[in-house]
Amino acid sequence: MIVDLPDTTTAKISKALVRIREEGGAVALGRVLTLIISSTLGHEEEAIAAANDASREHPMRVIVVSTEGPDTPHATSVPRVDAEIRVGGDAGASEVIVLRVYGEAASDPESLVTGLLLPDAPVVAWWPGAAPAVPADSPLGRIAYRRITDASAQPDPQGALQRLRSSYRPGDTDFAWTRLTLWRTQLAAVLDQPPYEAVTAINVTGAADSPSTTLLAAWLHMQLKAPVGCELTSGPHANGLYGVSLTRTGGVISLERENPGIATLIQPGQPVQDLSLRRRSLRDCLADELRRLDPDDLYGEVITRGLPLLEDVVNSETGVRA
Repeated sequence: MIVDLPDTTTAKISKALVRIREEGGAVALGRVLTLIISSTLGHEEEAIAAANDASREHPMRVIVVSTEGPDTPHATSVPRVDAEIRVGGDAGASEVIVLRVYGEAASDPESLVTGLLLPDAPVVAWWPGAAPAVPADSPLGRIAYRRITDASAQPDPQGALQRLRSSYRPGDTDFAWTRLTLWRTQLAAVLDQPPYEAVTAINVTGAADSPSTTLLAAWLHMQLKAPVGCELTSGPHANGLYGVSLTRTGGVISLERENPGIATLIQPGQPVQDLSLRRRSLRDCLADELRRLDPDDLYGEVITRGLPLLEDVVNSETGVRA
């Protein structure tokens, strides 16, 4: 069910939520958190769909603050808030409140959402597109336990990593890190097997617009204390993280993903293996991040300590770093 509330206020939205619960039986009991999505007009539906899917694992209230962006057609200076409440089949296991905010009404997003937050429930803020320079100091970031950004959605993904490094506060995280979970798990499993030889060299390859490639190189450099090369390539077929090679005395371990969803693992003295290593969807990344509401200390170490260690050793075919 979708209820439209054109030119409305937070108080009217709250009353409408109460009425919907009383008349339709939709209840907020059991909601474990409030997810605030900050988007631009016309670009919010993909994020809402991901939140709806993730809500089946994490029942929550979703508040979408959608404001005018540089590419918004027919931008208006007239302050107005149009709201949309989605429950039932249109909202997964959540309540979705979409606030389409125009003109000066967008100047204080914190006041727009404060009256709609679930009482005594943690708040998570997510910027699926452009993110503020310092997420923790932004109006929505100040009220959030966790703050989720996506460097790959920025115009300059590699530059976005450096901004995230300088602005990091405990509670920040980025989907460029979340997308590495399967890669890190597989690499850790490989190194946990005999012959337990030290890694003497590391090479990571990926697309120039893949911040995950850089973060994986930084993490491996930190964990294995070995020289690392990070090759960032460009071109029409450059997409995401390609592969990792780990050199040891007994030979080279290679994990490469040449085909979507399938990676090839080559180890000295063992048969070649094809492994499932799919690209993680927005829903997968969001659900993963919502499983924990405490700060991701490992991400904090990689973004603040690992990236600076990597700066002097990264090689790039595109000149991203030298």
